[in-house]
Amino acid sequence: MAHDHSPGFLALVHDAQSRVRQFSIDEYLARVHRGESFILVDTREDHEWARGHLPGAIHMSKGTIERDIERTFGAKDAPLVCYCGGGFRSALVCDNLQKMGYTNVVSLEGGYRGWTAKDLPTEQG
Repeated sequence: MAHDHSPGFLALVHDAQSRVRQFSIDEYLARVHRGESFILVDTREDHEWARGHLPGAIHMSKGTIERDIERTFGAKDAPLVCYCGGGFRSALVCDNLQKMGYTNVVSLEGGYRGWTAKDLPTEQG
């Protein structure tokens, strides 16, 4: 499902993406297959999470992650891979986390929609 994003939002996202590391879904899967360990963070809204999410992910929505991240992950070098519906909101989240001192954050390009387009497994609940 394509989204018609406003020019201002897209400019904000592209600015954040210029500072944020990103993994494609294939790169993420290859790294996990090689034994690298990441904390997968779903930054979508509650209703999106409830409809389905990536296996093993934790939920910290874009609306609350900056408030709650330090209580959940105090180590600023925690290996966090954030995703959203398509990779835009997660880039914004990662940019903010970097501003908060987190040094090992990555945005998952394609997000949940890219994951499901590849027919990869999901969980619900």
